[in-house]
Amino acid sequence: MSPELLSGLGKAGGAAALAFAAVGSALGTGAAGMAAIGGWKKCYAQNKAAPFQLLVFIGAPLTQTIYGMILMRNIVSKCSLAAYLAADVVEKAKQAAVAAGAAASQWMNYLPAEMSAKAAAWLEALANWPAMLMAGLIGGIAMGASAWMQGKAGAAGSDALAETGKGFANYLLTLGVIETVALFVMVFIGQAIS
Repeated sequence: MSPELLSGLGKAGGAAALAFAAVGSALGTGAAGMAAIGGWKKCYAQNKAAPFQLLVFIGAPLTQTIYGMILMRNIVSKCSLAAYLAADVVEKAKQAAVAAGAAASQWMNYLPAEMSAKAAAWLEALANWPAMLMAGLIGGIAMGASAWMQGKAGAAGSDALAETGKGFANYLLTLGVIETVALFVMVFIGQAIS
């Protein structure tokens, strides 16, 4: 396979990390949002003040999308040629290959000697494309599941707070524990692919 294809497959893992985390965030915010609306309706029906804090429960699952983006950037940077060689160096090597009668795809053979080690490091990173792809898939799914469950817990917190007006700190701590799962996934998968 060509280096470009290997790079693309690795970067697909980064896209998967963001996409699956975002799906979980959408499911979580949807679940919490529906419960918050129901809680506000109960308050209005009883002529009680509707607690504004329910928005915290709705928004909590959004952070997993940010964690997915951070993991995506980590994966993409490992698979990106620009992280190893400047674009002008690659372009000059391609021009040198064509000038020598070789195909432009043979540009690595025409790099200056001091840049060959950087190109070798890039190829070594690309050899790990299955790890990058799986890290993105598994990491994104785990972060997405955390967001979804956080939204479901936020839904329960919304219902309880709207009904009793008590326990906000306890409900928030519960969301924080669930959030920790996504943080662990982001950090430890990031370390695994370093």
